[in-house]
Amino acid sequence: MIQRGITAVVPVKGNSSRLKNKNILPFGDSNLLLHKIRQLKRVEGISEIIVSSDSDEMLQYGMDEGVRAVKRPKQYADESQPFGRFLEYVCGIMEYDNLMWACCTSPLVTPELYNRAIKLYYEKRREGYDSLITVQKYQHFLLDREGPMNFSRGLKHVNSQDLPVYYYFTNGIILAPRESVLEWKYHFGPNVYRMEVSQDESIDIDTYWDYVCAKAFLDEHNKNYSGGGRTLKVVRKMQRGRLGAWSCRPEEAA
Repeated sequence: MIQRGITAVVPVKGNSSRLKNKNILPFGDSNLLLHKIRQLKRVEGISEIIVSSDSDEMLQYGMDEGVRAVKRPKQYADESQPFGRFLEYVCGIMEYDNLMWACCTSPLVTPELYNRAIKLYYEKRREGYDSLITVQKYQHFLLDREGPMNFSRGLKHVNSQDLPVYYYFTNGIILAPRESVLEWKYHFGPNVYRMEVSQDESIDIDTYWDYVCAKAFLDEHNKNYSGGGRTLKVVRKMQRGRLGAWSCRPEEAA
């Protein structure tokens, strides 16, 4: 019987293609996986936490922290199946009716940010949105093989702050109804609410340099909070407050 609530899923593979053992790299006073589990345990709106992995070592970390640790079948760990099939499998092991995707490679998504996202998710669902993701504003000069994509050379050149605003999906927080995930074969829908986050909150560790940046942000975070945290809080408010969060409705995205 599926109950009302939120299942937070922490997906961790034993092997990572770009950065070896990235899910258990040292971070703070533990490692990335333990750090994420402990963050999620402090979030009031989460009903259950599942660590999904093909690695016995990573599953043991989950069991030691008192959360559900579910061994992932090989076909969903070696990427031989489409991502949508893996999501079908995940929905099959959930006990609650809303999915939160919570990657340990986003270590600066704090319990406070999770709580805000959950509150916003339920509010926006009542307004007609179907899911929620975290995004970061992107205003940089882009080129493809043909040349400039979002700017012009010559007299029509503009400064970066005047470029068209794009958003990139940070993979930090994803919230969606379980039944909709099964229908979409994806973890967010076509009418997703985009919750804008600050630069440090948007970090998604995929390479060594992402990892270095995340540790540097954590050091800065700890330094600021040891002195009251005013600097970091002000910067985050400035980054989040410029444009707020946007929907993904076609008329607003155009």
